[in-house]
Amino acid sequence: MSIGKQLAGWLLITTALTTPGAVFAQDQGQPEEEAVADEIATGEDLTTQEPAGEPPLEDPAADPATDEGPDVSIPGGGNIITVTGRRGPRDITRSSTQVVSVLSTEDIARTGDGDIASAISRVTGLSDNGDGRVFVRGLGDRYSLALLNGLPLPSPNPLSRVVPLDIFPTDIVASSLVQKTYSANFPGEFGGGVINLTTTAVPDEGFLKIGFGVSGDTITTFGDSVQYYGSSYDKFGFTTERRDAPPALQAYFNGNTQLSDLPLADQQAIATQLNVPNLLLVQEVSQTQPNFSGGITLGDAYDIGTARLGIIATANLSNSFTTRNVISQTPDDLDLNLRTDFRDFVTNNRITANALIGLGLEIDEHRFRWTNVYIRDTLKQAVISRGQNLQDGDDELQQSTGWFERQLIDSQLIAELEFGDLEIDLRGGYAQTDRESPFEYEFEYVRTNNAGDETGDIFVNPLNRIRGDLAQVSFSDLTEKLWYGGADVSYPVIPDLVTLTVGGAYSDTSRISSFRQFLWDSDSDFPSGVGALRPDLLLGDAIIEFYDVGLFETSQVFPVFAADLEIKAGYVKADIAPFDGLTIDIGVRYEDAVQTVSPVQIFSNQQNLDAVTSLANDYFLPGATITWEVADGFQLRASGSKTIARPQFRELIFQPYTDPESNRTFVGNPALQDSTLTNAELRGEYYFGSGSRFAVAGFWKKIDNPIEPFSGFTDNDQTTQFANAPEATLWGGEVELQWNYDLIDLGGWFESKRAVVVANYTYTQSELKVGDDDETLIFTPGVGSVPRPASSFFFDGFPLTGQSDHIANLQIGIEDLDKLQQATFIMSYASERVTSRGAGGLPDILENPGFRLDFVVREGITIADVPLELKLEMRNLTGRDNFEYLATGTNRIEVNSFDVGRSFSFSVSAEF
Repeated sequence: MSIGKQLAGWLLITTALTTPGAVFAQDQGQPEEEAVADEIATGEDLTTQEPAGEPPLEDPAADPATDEGPDVSIPGGGNIITVTGRRGPRDITRSSTQVVSVLSTEDIARTGDGDIASAISRVTGLSDNGDGRVFVRGLGDRYSLALLNGLPLPSPNPLSRVVPLDIFPTDIVASSLVQKTYSANFPGEFGGGVINLTTTAVPDEGFLKIGFGVSGDTITTFGDSVQYYGSSYDKFGFTTERRDAPPALQAYFNGNTQLSDLPLADQQAIATQLNVPNLLLVQEVSQTQPNFSGGITLGDAYDIGTARLGIIATANLSNSFTTRNVISQTPDDLDLNLRTDFRDFVTNNRITANALIGLGLEIDEHRFRWTNVYIRDTLKQAVISRGQNLQDGDDELQQSTGWFERQLIDSQLIAELEFGDLEIDLRGGYAQTDRESPFEYEFEYVRTNNAGDETGDIFVNPLNRIRGDLAQVSFSDLTEKLWYGGADVSYPVIPDLVTLTVGGAYSDTSRISSFRQFLWDSDSDFPSGVGALRPDLLLGDAIIEFYDVGLFETSQVFPVFAADLEIKAGYVKADIAPFDGLTIDIGVRYEDAVQTVSPVQIFSNQQNLDAVTSLANDYFLPGATITWEVADGFQLRASGSKTIARPQFRELIFQPYTDPESNRTFVGNPALQDSTLTNAELRGEYYFGSGSRFAVAGFWKKIDNPIEPFSGFTDNDQTTQFANAPEATLWGGEVELQWNYDLIDLGGWFESKRAVVVANYTYTQSELKVGDDDETLIFTPGVGSVPRPASSFFFDGFPLTGQSDHIANLQIGIEDLDKLQQATFIMSYASERVTSRGAGGLPDILENPGFRLDFVVREGITIADVPLELKLEMRNLTGRDNFEYLATGTNRIEVNSFDVGRSFSFSVSAEF
């Protein structure tokens, strides 16, 4: 990472480092409703109304930025906030013309979740995959769309189409909206739903909140871990020039000659500089420190004539450790007899720094929002693996270290203008994500256990790549830039009957991705005894020069790729209310997209430049939802639409990438095609009492050309690729209940209390459709895209990747209506799901998330006139472990299974 980038990051988190504080959940007042029919009919802004007959929650730590109720900012957002021709309470979930769920800051705070991925997974039909990617109705993250203030974000994670939501702390988000039915004002890549995060805007008054927290888990904290030093700034998620490419390597990167064409002396000049002991020496730590976090949030508002200017700023820093002892096995045959059996001892040190600066301006009915977000998510990883190759009886000892930087910088400017009945939304933004992973080291030592081998009783690595001795280092770098602009205009062309919205959008996303991997390489004369040296001594200058050790680049075929996706879109949408109690939201979107991926020629004699993707498609994407209020509090919805899912850049780029979370390698397929989806849903909703509701729904989807991952195994490695299956269908149903019950009749301590029950359950079934004559395209270097029988990769009738048959969430809590006091039990369950298809006739790789129980307590107290919020979180109280495996008949092998442990955290925040 360059010094310029480091300085930019330091400037953004300086305030967090100068004040001890914790990442804390935003506090807020109660959600607000107003059952005044004539105000709704006239379209009056009701965002500040309080529920009739229900006192607000007087939270002493309530955030002034968000205590006016959920703030939602989306393209053409009139259909969410203002509903024409409806009568009834102002409840976004109820009054919207689409199927939506909105988590206010109060809802998020009740669960105690520190990041949006965890909080939003409580919504019906949503589940967190454990790595920040949120699945909607059992579909993978490719079928979910994430927006920030209605604008798209590029992802710093090469494996995810959207930004992993666990890098968004809850204290910078005013609301989280999930819309499960498609409407034309959203982008066409809408498979399972859209998740829109709205940041805070204009506070009511000035405030300052600081806090700190400490946490740990029963597996990691005060237990054993493996770590390496790195640099003195690692603890803050930044690094020094130690991780910059050394001079000889940088000169090679700047040239156009392949490493294999350079003389041995030039190879050795690079090889000696790649030995950095502080980045590769792994040590055991017997007392792993607890996790710490700190943060500060402040804001103020100023009246300037008739205008009101608001400023919001926040900065947070967290440092956490997680240790896993992973069972990692690979199959030798279709009966799942073992080829290798390993135990991977992994320690992840994750450092997250984030900052937000927002300016909001309200002039009469006009609102302007300028939001600037900086997020830096760094993973420092050390791994020691020990196991056996059961084919030859060898024992193997593997070691790897890595440093994975993910950084997002985003700037958005939004204008929401009202000129009487005419509404105009203007949105524009620029975002850039970077992912750098310098000096990814990996070594393997082998003990043959052969009595005839003079070193058969010790672990050695003679640095012979032909024999398979592994001593390698990798450098990967990714930069993605996104420019986005859009405009929406809404007007009631027939007052109280038809509101018409038209809009257009343009986005251009470009990515440069490089992966350079090098192997130290000796000849057969290298002494095996020397190969017993630890890595930094084995790669010492004297040994490299004396034994003529060279360097080989394994990535010289496809070292750098360029990708681009340009989308031009326009839409028209009408909200029709033919009579009171009936609304029709109908529209169509046109999208024209050009997506290209191609290798970049960096060597003068580079071959095999055929790994090219060029997709140019245009679509008309209709969508309609009818909502009928059958009786007071009871309504029916029916919706249908056509949407698409484009392949991700990562899935198209024929370049290996190792995921540090799962320790597996991914390779793209340039032959992938777009997927198209046909969607239908029928839903009934009943609203009763103060914010209580019950809903039941059924849904169906047909997906043409769904993209599915498939995996193969070599030694202790799992490699995943991608292909289009011919067709898939998905159907299911969901039930949800939110019940608020005042306990005043119990008297005494319960007089000011309210019980809250939030429950939801989703049942989903999916199956692939694979015929005997169906084919799928697989890319082969030097050959190109080759048709292969689809039945070689997919089984007819098998479920889609990532789809759980059963997803359930239950929250049971009690809260005080007069002060900050809450206690909530949180239960979640997700049934078995496929994580990847098995290649070559192997069974699918399965994951079983199972049942999880959490408990969160929040208490407000005052010390020396300073209001404090105390929060205690106890997670995974059932001790549910992670299980990922292959199974057939009575045989089962574990590919990524480990103990998770129970976690506990305590935080305190103060407001001034």
